[in-house]
Amino acid sequence: QHQYKWDIVWPNVFIQVALHIGVIIGIYQSIYEANWRTNVWMLVMTLYAGNSITAGAHRMWCHKAYKANFGVRLFYMIGTTIAVQNDVIEWSRDHRVHHKWSDSDADPHNIRRGFFFAHMGWLLVRKHPKVKEHGKKIDMSDLEADPILAFQRRYYVLLVPLAFLFLTFVPVYFWKENVAVAFYVGAVLRLAIQLHGTWAINSAAHLWGFKPFDTKITAVDNIIVATLTNGEGWHNYHHTFPQDYRASEYMFKGNMSAMMIDFFAYMGWVWDRKRMSKDAIERQKTLKGDHSRPLPAA
Repeated sequence: QHQYKWDIVWPNVFIQVALHIGVIIGIYQSIYEANWRTNVWMLVMTLYAGNSITAGAHRMWCHKAYKANFGVRLFYMIGTTIAVQNDVIEWSRDHRVHHKWSDSDADPHNIRRGFFFAHMGWLLVRKHPKVKEHGKKIDMSDLEADPILAFQRRYYVLLVPLAFLFLTFVPVYFWKENVAVAFYVGAVLRLAIQLHGTWAINSAAHLWGFKPFDTKITAVDNIIVATLTNGEGWHNYHHTFPQDYRASEYMFKGNMSAMMIDFFAYMGWVWDRKRMSKDAIERQKTLKGDHSRPLPAA
């Protein structure tokens, strides 16, 4: 582990620097220049793309915690493209590797290399050879067989610019927003908020918080991260019970993604939701948790 040296991928560094310069411009414009509708648009699209990653790419596709019809899967695919976090097949491969080999050299965002590496540094350097080696062992045939994901993967480099175009076009066309403001607030600032939210799950939710379900893993329950990421910050729970579609023992406490999945289920568009029983949750708390949450699940 100590012999691993960061092999910096400079194009990625320049992209991140450009993105964050754009963020400074976007914040200024959001406060002083943007139409209020542009700020609302930015927040709505952040929630849409965020929930597409958490409820779609993560809980449904990666962990197979429930099943959804074509319409819901298409809805998620568009949202995950707007999120710009790689196509879902690639995203899920990284995440399955992260779960299977957490906190080892094979973990793409190994927290043992520090906060910055786990947060965004891992995207600025070449993957550790073990990540590539173990990534090849992960069976992705279930996702490759989904025509929606196959389409996204095939046309991803075309779909991402279209997403940026869409995010900029709507404010310009519908309420005559300045093009630069629409771009920096509606597309660039939105993307950065989105990314830092997701990255916080890999960094903060492996460092600061409680371990009610398993004290031997680095993943923690962090209510701030959970609230900012629609329910993904209950990370000690999620690493203990990755198959639970709620990714938490809570339905309504900072868990918008679970509520959205339940709404889709109510409409008949989602089915086969997997969840842990209260008995199993309480037993796990008693046997392996830090007793920070002694009360029964809400």
